[in-house]
Amino acid sequence: MNIYFSCSITGGRSDQVIYQQIVDFLVAGGHQVPTAHLSKADVMLDEHVIPPADVYERDTRWVSECELLIAEVSTPSHGVGYEIALALLQSKPVFCCYRQGRAVSKMILGNSHPSLTLKAYSGEDDLLAALQAYIERLSKRFNVIARE
Repeated sequence: MNIYFSCSITGGRSDQVIYQQIVDFLVAGGHQVPTAHLSKADVMLDEHVIPPADVYERDTRWVSECELLIAEVSTPSHGVGYEIALALLQSKPVFCCYRQGRAVSKMILGNSHPSLTLKAYSGEDDLLAALQAYIERLSKRFNVIARE
């Protein structure tokens, strides 16, 4: 599956370790993650040299091409919110996860879009188990749709 992973970059990198764990989990599961580089600790070194218009073009294209968007929303980010809204407008499934106890935008928590799934997690094992279950359910749904 082609999965767009969305996470905070300029808004803060305090959750970078979990970003890396999510991406490693997805890649180990055989998924394509065009945004895998965003989980790296040194992403700012690479991303700061790319003009904003190029980032916008690249990232909106990747959202359009993905089958699923996974967003870690524990750290507020304008870009992540934009990517979530774009994916939902394109009727793509979106899985938003956040550390239990974190203050998350009410625009995310209050969104009742049928393609949006929210998951508060207490640790890596909890999150990865929820991701695995979600992806399995989604894969079964895609397989049913593809056969029809």
